[in-house]
Amino acid sequence: MRYQITTDSALPLRLNETDPVASVLQSLRILLSTRKGSVPLYRDFGISMEFLDRPLPTAQALLSSEVQTAIQQYEPRARLIEVVIREISPGSLSFMAEVEING
Repeated sequence: MRYQITTDSALPLRLNETDPVASVLQSLRILLSTRKGSVPLYRDFGISMEFLDRPLPTAQALLSSEVQTAIQQYEPRARLIEVVIREISPGSLSFMAEVEING
């Protein structure tokens, strides 16, 4: 089944999540909203900010690659389908990742 993950929604963190799908989705939201280098002992966890200040097509390609790599490395229960960047207002972007949950 396919799901959309956005980083602009503030959902509560559930430490006792028992539903496997909800657990994967929560894990993905955390992964995709964490700046790479900000987690001690896991400096490679998250998304780099290399795409900032780049033209939109370049930013989308860089971000898609980052998201794909992060999901493969830290959440193998999900498979990336697509990354879409949206311009909320001039100079302000948001992104959505569509994923498929394995098993």
